[in-house]
Amino acid sequence: MTTTNNPLSITPTLKAATDPIFTKPWNFLGAWFQNDDRTPFETAHGKILWDYCSQEPQLNDLFNESQACDSRLIASFLVDKCKGVFEGLNSLVDVGGGIGIVAKAIADVFPHLECTVFDLPHVVAGLQGSKNLKYVGGDMFKTFPTADAILLKAVLHDWKDEECVTILKRCKEAISSRDNVGGKVIIIEMVLREEDDQAFKSSETKLFIDMEMLVLVNGKERLEEEWNKLFLAAGFSHYKITPIVGLKSLIEVYP
Repeated sequence: MTTTNNPLSITPTLKAATDPIFTKPWNFLGAWFQNDDRTPFETAHGKILWDYCSQEPQLNDLFNESQACDSRLIASFLVDKCKGVFEGLNSLVDVGGGIGIVAKAIADVFPHLECTVFDLPHVVAGLQGSKNLKYVGGDMFKTFPTADAILLKAVLHDWKDEECVTILKRCKEAISSRDNVGGKVIIIEMVLREEDDQAFKSSETKLFIDMEMLVLVNGKERLEEEWNKLFLAAGFSHYKITPIVGLKSLIEVYP
């Protein structure tokens, strides 16, 4: 899994995890608690992660490739085991979709499905689409293309609750404007659970990832109860959680 020629290689993830750019902020947690910076990353580097990536192409590539590792694993599972999630859909927008690993896999398996990858302009710059896949740059806190479904993979754990509610409201607007009763938001994230035997075995990993979100972007992982509060605050009526691979779950959220 660490060989570079393996499509599911985690080498880029390991490179990012051990790069000084990403390890240095851990040493600034104490200083961050005593200042007004937005994140420990900003305390360490003088700018938030997203601004750093937009200004440093090498870091942007490293970050995108590390995210793509997780996306390849998720994509292979989605199109093999979760095909029913995409039944009845004619269009999908992958918000924060990076270089489009997941959207490409979905577009290939469902050629009738019009897929759009929506991310920051510097992320999608120069990326080439296909017959049923296109790239659009923009700001997810403002607006994004309408579709039957909005996909959010590993997006909401980057943000605080207030910001998540804003993103989810934009999602609801995007699917509601299609006048499609079957519209939904598809979320792929970790769902923390009370400590049963299985959860206890992975508790260290979950806590580390939770802390990593705090250090890099002041985000967090969430319990199901916390997800429920976000969905209700954004105006959604119900949701369905399906554990998929590793620590990740697929959450289908409906207006």
